Amino acid sequence: MKPVQLLGLAFGSALFAGIVTLVSMGFFQQRQPGQAERALVVALIVLGVTFIVVLVGVALLLLAIDPAQVQKQIDRPVLLPDESESGPDAASGDAKPPVTPSS
Repeated sequence: MKPVQLLGLAFGSALFAGIVTLVSMGFFQQRQPGQAERALVVALIVLGVTFIVVLVGVALLLLAIDPAQVQKQIDRPVLLPDESESGPDAASGDAKPPVTPSS
């Protein structure tokens, strides 16, 4: 993800949160004097907090991804253990027959 895309995503999310706050606080309706300014201040605070939270959250999630593994093709089931770790029998699901005691 490019930095411009990251900033665009954060700005779009913040703009959405600011507009929702303005609408829910009745900024576009006829209200008593002073309520429109209060709604605008609260919407700007929500906009700023949302911008920072989305920006930091997505940036931290992007740090968890190794860019070399994004292009790597996986051609095996991802939930099964690797064959190199557990041997060929564990990945194929073959069960060994039970050992019976000889008397």
